[in-house]
Amino acid sequence: MRLLIVEDEASLGRSLQARFTDLGYAVDLAPNGIDGAHLGATEPYDAVILDLGLPDKPGLAVLQEWRAAGHRMPVLILTARDGWAERVEGLQAGADDYLGKPFHIEELIARIQALLRRAAPVQDTRLQVGAWQLDEGRQCLVDGDGRPTTLTATEFRLLRYFMRHPDVVLSKTHLAEHVYDYDGERDSNVIEVYVCRLRSLLGNARIETRRGQGYLFRSQP
Repeated sequence: MRLLIVEDEASLGRSLQARFTDLGYAVDLAPNGIDGAHLGATEPYDAVILDLGLPDKPGLAVLQEWRAAGHRMPVLILTARDGWAERVEGLQAGADDYLGKPFHIEELIARIQALLRRAAPVQDTRLQVGAWQLDEGRQCLVDGDGRPTTLTATEFRLLRYFMRHPDVVLSKTHLAEHVYDYDGERDSNVIEVYVCRLRSLLGNARIETRRGQGYLFRSQP
């Protein structure tokens, strides 16, 4: 899953980026409204955290611009705690949730995870395939006997995306765009290496290759 954080307070932006990266997300950070508007309009994000009080271009104008252009990714807006009018404007402009500043990071994480679940085909809080369960907290696979199998950061992000989008043909380019951040080395051919690794864990029948199209993660083998 790939997130965009548009926040002009440098220390807050960096801390949010680091925290979500630790949780296994690919995260881009924009420090102003112009950069944020451009990234949100040109990159395929799964969710956005958008501060309304931005320099160069206000967050509300950024959100309105995205929605007018047909960009439907979930957006959580950050506002001053007493800015109820901003919250109303943001929701009316197409925001999916809001959080007042100051806030607890754990609440922000929970709200973003809820938005991501609602936007994905699979909305279960637990991701399970066969006897395997994806432990999002430890970023590992757990078998039916509770034994964990370690995953690399990229393997975890790729498998989580597959499990949230089962029985859908996903191109290598699409997967790379949702697994890596903007500065990442998005070589779609490398996805093949990680798919092979996941097949060695889950079985070859779980991830089907569609020649010229990409991969299909089967909910049932």
